[in-house]
Amino acid sequence: MEKAYKTMKHAGALSIAMGVVVIVIGLVSGILMIASGGSLLKNKRHIVW
Repeated sequence: MEKAYKTMKHAGALSIAMGVVVIVIGLVSGILMIASGGSLLKNKRHIVW
C-alpha cells in the first residue's frame, strides 16, 4: 500500500510542476505577442502596400 501512495505523491508533484511550467510559458508567450503587436502598430506608417 505504501508504494501506491509514493506513486501518487510523485504523480501529483509532477502535475503541479508541469502546471507551473505551462503557466510560465503562457505568460511569456503572451508578453512577447503583445510586444510584437505594439511594435507593428508603432511602425505601421512605414509599411507600404
